[in-house]
Amino acid sequence: MLEWINENPGEATKRDIARAFRLKGADRVALNALLAELRDDGAVEGKGRRFSRHGALPHTGVLEIHARDADGELLARPLEWNAAEHGEAPVIRIRLPRAAKSPPGIGDRVLARIEQHGRSSATARVIKQLERRPALTLGVVTRVDDKWRIAPVDRKQGEISLNDEALGEAKAGDLVEITVTRRGRYALPSAKIENIVGSVASQRAVSAIAIHTHGFPAVFRPRAPAEAEGVKPVGMTSGEDGRALPLITIDPADARDHDDAVHARADDDPDNAGGHIVTVAIADVSAYVPAGSAMDQEALKRGNSVYFPDRVVPMLPERISNDLCSLREDQDRPALAVRMVIDAAGRKRAHSFHRIMMRSAARLAYPQAQAAIDGNGEGRAAELLNSVLKPLWDAWRAMLKARAAREPLDLDLPERRVLLKEDGSVDRVIVPPRLEAHRLIEEYMIAANVAAAEELEKARHALIYRVHDAPSLAKQESLRDFLKTLDLSLPRGPQLRPSVFNGILAAVKETDVAELVNEVVLRSQSQAEYAPDNYGHFGLNLRRYAHFTSPIRRYADLTVHRALIAALGLGDETAERDLDRLREISGLISATERRAANAERDTVDRLIAMHLAQKTGSTFTARVSGMAGAGLFVTLNETGADGFIPASTLGAEYFVHDEAMRAMIGERSGKGWRLGDTVEVRLVEAQPFAGALRFEMLSEPGPLASRSASFHKSRRSGRPAGRGGKRRKR
Repeated sequence: MLEWINENPGEATKRDIARAFRLKGADRVALNALLAELRDDGAVEGKGRRFSRHGALPHTGVLEIHARDADGELLARPLEWNAAEHGEAPVIRIRLPRAAKSPPGIGDRVLARIEQHGRSSATARVIKQLERRPALTLGVVTRVDDKWRIAPVDRKQGEISLNDEALGEAKAGDLVEITVTRRGRYALPSAKIENIVGSVASQRAVSAIAIHTHGFPAVFRPRAPAEAEGVKPVGMTSGEDGRALPLITIDPADARDHDDAVHARADDDPDNAGGHIVTVAIADVSAYVPAGSAMDQEALKRGNSVYFPDRVVPMLPERISNDLCSLREDQDRPALAVRMVIDAAGRKRAHSFHRIMMRSAARLAYPQAQAAIDGNGEGRAAELLNSVLKPLWDAWRAMLKARAAREPLDLDLPERRVLLKEDGSVDRVIVPPRLEAHRLIEEYMIAANVAAAEELEKARHALIYRVHDAPSLAKQESLRDFLKTLDLSLPRGPQLRPSVFNGILAAVKETDVAELVNEVVLRSQSQAEYAPDNYGHFGLNLRRYAHFTSPIRRYADLTVHRALIAALGLGDETAERDLDRLREISGLISATERRAANAERDTVDRLIAMHLAQKTGSTFTARVSGMAGAGLFVTLNETGADGFIPASTLGAEYFVHDEAMRAMIGERSGKGWRLGDTVEVRLVEAQPFAGALRFEMLSEPGPLASRSASFHKSRRSGRPAGRGGKRRKR
């Protein structure tokens, strides 16, 4: 059975296995038991209804080519691979067609169909070349002992020599792209400057580093912007006229585009007493971006828009994203709308999709809408309070009842935001308040996404789902070990529900370990992704879910729009139905989503490191957020910045990492620090362009049995306690 699962990665559902082995009746009961045993033993893992060998490669995935073997064959590795959970990735050999006109090379990324041969090897057939990574290095021009040097941004690269002729117009402190022209065995490599990105003193250079190092296609190929400029606004030629409906947009105050609008009213149907009619209208991007067009190809290559503190790398040209498809106040815009009938308990009774022309009645920011509801409204928000905002809140409060009954995963993690000054430097790092207005829009968007998935399933039309698997058994076990240190337990069994995790989070609420436990629970979760095969959304506790509400900035949503229009006969739209092609698209956009998240996180790390570089020698309050044999990782309370403390600097005795206790323990004293401890640290070194911070520990190691008692004391008293049982400052 294991061999068959390995050879049929795309068909290994329980039903497929039973058919392959001709199992019927009582034999299927034995099959269930056998699969459960194999999963508990770690021999197989289940993703939704499909089974695969533990640590198996995906059937289709994004690979990065990193080397050649002795015979000149290209070797690749999966772009996303959890080495801690699955060990070293198998060696993947790239099979190229003999007539390949422009074969990929080292450093390139490709979408490929993968065939695994045993545990340690695999072959892959390239489906599509994604990005050719330029043979350029990004670095800073420096002057050392009257000689020009390049200090590469990548810490793994050494210093590079630059002669006077190669310097050109660059000067010390410039961030530049270079090509290495000569490598010697003993001398420094030499280079020439290809492009001056800008002054290293400019904070805009930080996002430029992320764009370069993560290989973003930051500039559109000429055909796409030209195509966008040639597009004419869509008129009221087809569809429904929804301009009289006072739909409004509620977004962040600095939002660059507005692709969703909402409206609600009380339902006058006597059979739905206390119910509501909710309308969610989404910008009709498909009206301007035909499938297969140059804009569509560029959008697929990007997968999504990427948001940095100082700029956006958009998925679509600005003519589309910031103009024609942005739901601007008092301007006609085509939209795809879903009308949902909600009962008094917040449950959806019915829905219908409509292609409409809308006109936004107002553009409100979250704080504006919230202030009006709280009785402090001004301007347009105050004018719309009774007619638009109060009905929106009434419907949302009803929907909260259904959400509470569903019990989705309820993590409470602060979302830190970097605010910049006018010159681009860091002003401060804040945690924006989580308003009811945020939660209202989030709940409306979830309801619209569910309706989209249900409608396409009903029409038997293929689609790309947003899926999120339950935590793997390995991650469950790791979380279970951690919770034991707090005298908390995680039940065993493959059928965990989000409510189990919510119970754990409720137990630590208002204690000094609440943020830590939220983070550890988050790390234990699987990663959400896109797939044409539905296995539900664990975190939201939904059986079917698709992204429908942001087609300006997510390609997945654009595919769902096209599928709805084609399935419901709302226009002449071409929608992809081939499952293999949808798997390819899903693999690509899942990878670009993770790339964007990594780049955004790296940029924030570099900005904060640049901000703190001026405070070397200062002391900070921090929390122990991780540990390894080499030392402790800490997170500063004020900014959320992460840094490292080498074990060799912790004290006069030798400290060792006890993984089971989640502690760093002194061999002689038995004292130390545990995960989640609040400590005082001093900043020793900051490397801004690496986003790296090194600290020195100022707090003395404490007895390791104290935290559990402190934790339980804080639970009884209902207030947070720090190390040693003292109240933690916030």
